[in-house]
Amino acid sequence: MPERTGARFLNLRAGEWVEVRSREEILETLDEHSRLENLPFMPEMLQYCGKKLRVSKRADKTCQYVVGWSIRRMKDSVLLEGVRCDGTGHGGCEAGCLIFWKEAWLKRAENEIVSPENLWQTGAVLAEGRGQCTVDKILAASQATNSEGEQIYSCQATDVYKFTSYMRMWDPRQYVRDLRSGNLASGLAGHSRAQRALDMVLSILRVLSAIIVSLFNEVQTRRHGVLYPFIAGKLEKTPIEMLDLQPGELVQVRSKEEIMATLDRQNRNRGLLFDFEMLTYCGGIYRVLRRVHRIIDDKTGKMMIMKFPCIVLEGVVCQSDYHRLCPRAIYSYWRESWLMRASPKSLPPTQQEREVGSCQRD
Repeated sequence: MPERTGARFLNLRAGEWVEVRSREEILETLDEHSRLENLPFMPEMLQYCGKKLRVSKRADKTCQYVVGWSIRRMKDSVLLEGVRCDGTGHGGCEAGCLIFWKEAWLKRAENEIVSPENLWQTGAVLAEGRGQCTVDKILAASQATNSEGEQIYSCQATDVYKFTSYMRMWDPRQYVRDLRSGNLASGLAGHSRAQRALDMVLSILRVLSAIIVSLFNEVQTRRHGVLYPFIAGKLEKTPIEMLDLQPGELVQVRSKEEIMATLDRQNRNRGLLFDFEMLTYCGGIYRVLRRVHRIIDDKTGKMMIMKFPCIVLEGVVCQSDYHRLCPRAIYSYWRESWLMRASPKSLPPTQQEREVGSCQRD
């Protein structure tokens, strides 16, 4: 096993450019179950081999929904900008999860050019995988049939407990890692010391806010009190509204009060939770990315077919302000009753100009 100072451990930060290693290099790191340190290398990842991409966040921790909900520790892993699972190797799952990448599968690059000193010999990780894996094994590991003849899928979301470890809620080191990794940087700071200092102060304030919210909600949970931010559905039976929204359409998210009027006492509409993280988008105007009909259940690995399809909006993801700054950026799922159609005239002036310019180019 190589030392942590070796090329395998790049200590990448958010914003750095990397190149995904070749298929042959990555196969050498994987065991016979297509895993490195229990993290699956999935069929959907093969298309990125050899491509240069930018790190969006370090994945030093992640949320999980396999056993309740919790934040668990990860190591030597990152998320890459725009690289989401397209579900082609998992029955057409439409969850669109961000993909975790081990640093051993990447090379550091500068300005989209791979640095010579980071070309790294493949032998550095042969001891881990010993060339036991093939592309066929990667494909086979993604799904199987159980004793009842049901198709069961395996992916990073279903196996999250296997490649993560327990982390105490009160562990302050998780927030230190958030700050050092660049995960919380705004990206707006220039090169001056004053701007960088202000950006760091804003990041620290976000960490303090996340800690206070987590502590408050933990206490409230134990005493069966009201959680922050306050959402309180009251219905016994929730309504359903079908707008038949299609990709590309503009919609406006309804107000918090309007959405609460559609929720039951578990803050759900027809089984779909309206999460705290979705409040920040209330009143905003967004474009429909797609309708979601089928997703894999993290707990069982079975494909769930939705009786009432939900909507995913462009750029609308969990910011984790109320969930300990998890970097996973899961898409928020919306009932059509929480949305209403909008026109380009509803957009702010600057966004209207961008929309018009886009139409003109088309």
